[in-house]
Amino acid sequence: MIVLDANIIIRAVLGRRVRQIIESWSAQGVRFFAPDDAFADAERYLPLLLAKRNQLESEAKSAVEYLRLKIEAVDADTYAQFQDEARQRLSRRDEEDWPVLAAALALSCPVWTEDADFFGTGVAVWTTSRVQIYLKARAAEHASHQE
Repeated sequence: MIVLDANIIIRAVLGRRVRQIIESWSAQGVRFFAPDDAFADAERYLPLLLAKRNQLESEAKSAVEYLRLKIEAVDADTYAQFQDEARQRLSRRDEEDWPVLAAALALSCPVWTEDADFFGTGVAVWTTSRVQIYLKARAAEHASHQE
């Protein structure tokens, strides 16, 4: 299990590598999560990013819908109790990212992000360049539980 930040969802829409990582490892039993807020952030920023790339917004909407099949949305009821703690851990950084950290705290799992604000918050943080190290271990655990 791993919680995705909005920037990872955006990368999965705009590029191939992150989407391929999600597809490959979810097929091996790894579960991906993101708070509803991360999906909302991605959908808010994608139109501007797509306009800069001269890409159609409709393609992004279908890509986000596809990702919602691979990434489990975590509703606010699940992580709301961790809001104050997450905000405190992110203080003097980007406190608006609290739903991602709170979801990670609620699910007791790490965060996949490219945002350095999550480093030093008390949860493991994985970047795209290293996340497959973590995912490989999770897939192996899933496989051993299947036997």
